[in-house]
Amino acid sequence: MNYGYARVSSKEQREERQLIALREFGVDRIYVDKQSGKDFARPQYQRMLRRIKKDDTLVIKSIDRLGRNYDEILEQWRALTKEKQAAVVVLDMPLLDTRQNRDLTGVLIADIVLQLLSYVAQTEREFIRQRQAEGIAAAKARGVKFGRRAMERPEEFVECKAMYERGEISGREAARRLHISRTTFRNWCRGTESE
Repeated sequence: MNYGYARVSSKEQREERQLIALREFGVDRIYVDKQSGKDFARPQYQRMLRRIKKDDTLVIKSIDRLGRNYDEILEQWRALTKEKQAAVVVLDMPLLDTRQNRDLTGVLIADIVLQLLSYVAQTEREFIRQRQAEGIAAAKARGVKFGRRAMERPEEFVECKAMYERGEISGREAARRLHISRTTFRNWCRGTESE
């Protein structure tokens, strides 16, 4: 049985390019995850892994679609090819096709290429995180605010707060009258949320 696996890092990204390549290869079943490649705690990958057995083939578009953690990629590769005795095909890198060249030289070349590409995948992940952190720092330096915009306090807030402080109404009742949560009301009263 040929299994295909596709992964994108977020729900906004499209996996169509990978799916086309997997279908052209002729996979029987495709599993797709939309989450980071930092580890292998991905529901569809784990579901696929439980189904793969001896002589099955796992097809992926590129090694970074499998993951972006050097040690874990090598561990998963070993688990698939040695423990489960399944084949792995990386479409963008023909040297990483374990269906062929199973002699000692072929295995050595595949292992070297796998280690190199796994290193590149993890390094790229680290560069992405570094660029993201630098971008956030630069935006903050320019005064860009992150997170949800603070709610504006309604005109009735001052009156509700005064009634609450005099003990005439509860915090729950004040929040209900203002159509906000009790937490927001308490934060407004403490002045911990800006207007």
